[in-house]
Amino acid sequence: MELIVFDLDGTLLDSRGAVSDYTRDTLARLSDMGVAYTVATGRTLHAARELLAPHGFRLPQVYKNGVMIWDPASDAYSHSNFLTLSEVEHVLDAVLEQGVAPFVFTLEPGNRHAIYHTPLQSDIERKLAEDFGKRAGVAVRPASSLPANAEITNVSALGAADAIGAVEAMIRDEPRLVAYAGNAWEGGDWRWIDIHHSEASKGGAIDTLRAQLGASRVIGVGDGDTDLSMFERADESYAPDNAADHVKQAASAVIGRHDEDGIARFLRERFGLAL
Repeated sequence: MELIVFDLDGTLLDSRGAVSDYTRDTLARLSDMGVAYTVATGRTLHAARELLAPHGFRLPQVYKNGVMIWDPASDAYSHSNFLTLSEVEHVLDAVLEQGVAPFVFTLEPGNRHAIYHTPLQSDIERKLAEDFGKRAGVAVRPASSLPANAEITNVSALGAADAIGAVEAMIRDEPRLVAYAGNAWEGGDWRWIDIHHSEASKGGAIDTLRAQLGASRVIGVGDGDTDLSMFERADESYAPDNAADHVKQAASAVIGRHDEDGIARFLRERFGLAL
């Protein structure tokens, strides 16, 4: 059994954040051939579920970059790597020390997700809180209302490059934490950071799926730093041409751009589907 694992944004999805008609038809052809596929994404289940529902994603799916694995068959999470209370406190101290507002992502009873934040310090942070509510499809609330029984999946922040760099440095030597960071779409000197438990990675989730599904070969497709651990564990790895250079260098090969149906065109050639 071969298993294809797709990243979503910047990879399987086009520039509108949607599955194109050509890609939708390609997925249907893969399904008809009995080729197994799933996703490993930084999104939450709620931010991807409606998008994926029409496209035959029936196998367990990886969310929050490996924090959780969702099993559609049981309609429940089958695997998770949450932050502990002490880890959360350390991360919050590191972020707040730089004068940046942390955004704490949770999973709560009833499989509800929410995002909590300390007082927002800038218009950029206020805009981010608004965007989180729209993109993630979950409630965005003040940190004072964070319930005691919430599980913490990750902590994110947006700030000036020097502030985010200082947070990265404080997290780097923590063996049970991992941080991903990059230039923010807001431009200028703004950078984002996302902090997880060290065992929460797409690579670790791929190992779990391989064992769970009995996959003899895994094909990973992605465009970002969070996909590098998946590339390391996959038997084949492919980066779209819109990926950063270091991601393309880590891949087995570079394929077409995500906004030009590059992934779908590659799959049709790779699996002998009619063009």
